[in-house]
Amino acid sequence: MMTRADKVVVALAVTALPLLYNTFWGSSTQGDTVRIFMPGQPPALVSLDRDREVTVKGSLGPSTLQIKDGKVRFVSSPCRNKLCIHSGWLSRGGEFAACLPNRISIVVLAQEQRYDAINF
Repeated sequence: MMTRADKVVVALAVTALPLLYNTFWGSSTQGDTVRIFMPGQPPALVSLDRDREVTVKGSLGPSTLQIKDGKVRFVSSPCRNKLCIHSGWLSRGGEFAACLPNRISIVVLAQEQRYDAINF
C-alpha cells in the first residue's frame, strides 16, 4: 500500500516528465541536411530542400532513401528485417536511422541538434 509520501513522489515524477522531455528531447529544430554514411566512402551531405530519391550502395546492395517535404526515410533496402524502413520519416536535427546489415546510416543535421543516446 502506498503512503501519502509515496503518492506525492509519484505525482511529482509524473508532473516532471513532460518538462524533462521538452527540455532534453523536444527542443530540436527542423533539419536542413542529411548526412549519409556508406561503407568505404566518405559521408555524403544531401539537402532536404528538394524532393527526390537517393540510391546508396551498401555492403548487401542498394538502399533507397526518399526525401520529401524536408523529411527523409529509407524506402527500400536488401536487409532481411527492414528495421531501417520501419524507422519512418526523420525531420528533426539529430534524428538517426541505420541499416546495420547493409552498413548504411543517416542522420539529420540542423542548427540545433536533438539530444539522444547517440549524440550525448
